Amino acid sequence: MATSLVSGPAENSSDPGQRGEDVLKVGVIGFGYWGPNIVRNFHGQEHSTVVAVCDKSPKSLGRVKSSYPSVHCTSDAQELLLSPEIDLIAVVTPVWTHYDLAKAALENGKHVFVEKPFTTTAAQAEELIALAERKNLKIMVDHTFLFTGAVKRIRQFIDDGTLGKLYYYDSTRVNLGLFQHDVNVVWDLAPHDLSIMDYVIAEKPEAVVATGQGHLNGIANIAFMTLYYPNNVIGHINVNWLSPVKVRTTLIGGEKKMLVWNDVEVDEKIKLYDKGVAMSGNPEGVYQMLVSYRAGDMWAPKVEQVEALKVEANYFVDCILNNKTPFNDGKAGLRIVRMLEAADESLKQKGKIIQL
Repeated sequence: MATSLVSGPAENSSDPGQRGEDVLKVGVIGFGYWGPNIVRNFHGQEHSTVVAVCDKSPKSLGRVKSSYPSVHCTSDAQELLLSPEIDLIAVVTPVWTHYDLAKAALENGKHVFVEKPFTTTAAQAEELIALAERKNLKIMVDHTFLFTGAVKRIRQFIDDGTLGKLYYYDSTRVNLGLFQHDVNVVWDLAPHDLSIMDYVIAEKPEAVVATGQGHLNGIANIAFMTLYYPNNVIGHINVNWLSPVKVRTTLIGGEKKMLVWNDVEVDEKIKLYDKGVAMSGNPEGVYQMLVSYRAGDMWAPKVEQVEALKVEANYFVDCILNNKTPFNDGKAGLRIVRMLEAADESLKQKGKIIQL
């Protein structure tokens, strides 16, 4: 590049980008809905700073200039991809662009932070993972919910046996809009729950069933997705762009306790119920079996109130600087893409079960 992306002398500078070699310089491609949050959280760290932002919209770039006068702005992604000054590229663009941008970034020796879902096909994800391994570079897929206090507590309650043997994960994630034109509602909303399930459930799903319908532009705007796991564990996701209300509720049932996670709640996001069902009697004689119900106390555990994206950005920077593999790496992103591909295939075939 003809000009430097970082302006000003290094001496006596308060810019975090000038504080030494342990500060990663970040370039962000995409400053639409989610991009401003990415810029803010990577720019406000001790060990990273945003030096350049790319967006095709002059209005978006104007917002960058207004908030971050020292950050270089451009409509040409190649400036960021080819710049020797940039260590990490954040791809915050439509999913159909992820593969090409991430591949170019990796080929130019840059670590990659990619908005969910990782890619549009499993084959693309596999290629990027292999490329990153050859180049000794890190990939992180932005599964932000994994860094929330609520999901951390859910993982804890499953791991320490509080819930007991897991029975089901049942999520409703619905709202009015935002309609997408390049992906259906499954690719838009389901990655949140799929990434959470991938993180908190030890087993991996064996098969997927999905049904849904598109009412406006031919793209499915309402869908129901079921995942079958080993040991009779079942996962279910209801996603919808046509709901009159916003609902973010997850039920997790276990042998010992049941959990309700309502993400729109301000205070008591998680509630644990000492409720359950047990069977007694002769297991060989169905009519002799007795059902007993347990109804105990409800407990609302304290949930850490943190900005998940800030935690995630800090974590990725730490992984890069200390050569650690993120748990939400490219392989985690690949697992989600495989589930999404299976859901698409099932949707096309009106709910046919698709093996993973």
